[in-house]
Amino acid sequence: MDYVLLAARILFAFMFLGSGLNHFKHTEAMTGYAQFKKVPMAKLSVQVSGLLCILGGLSVILGVWTDLGALVLAILLVAMAVKMHDFWNADAASKQIEMIGFLKNISMAGGALFIFAINASADADYALQLVGGLFGGN
Repeated sequence: MDYVLLAARILFAFMFLGSGLNHFKHTEAMTGYAQFKKVPMAKLSVQVSGLLCILGGLSVILGVWTDLGALVLAILLVAMAVKMHDFWNADAASKQIEMIGFLKNISMAGGALFIFAINASADADYALQLVGGLFGGN
């Protein structure tokens, strides 16, 4: 089962590495979209969220304070869902795509919370992690 959990962590978190890198590779374009969505300090927000994606993704994949990394990703996903995919404010042409983005982020936040809960439990003892959890477990 250890290898299944490792595969699950990698499959879940891998996309955050690419997404985080894109925040730096395409900072100007993402800043423009963030400004359109009225994100405060748009450029800094793009860069900080990119860094959190990379660090959170690496944390989950490598098993270095996996619980903390998963919790950071969950919080980030909910914040992005509410601010960047506010389908309730979207016009008819973009309402469906915003709802899809919102639901994707919320469902991934649920997955991140599941990883957090597994790794933060007091009796967590999962192999194939470099450090393990910060809040509990190994």
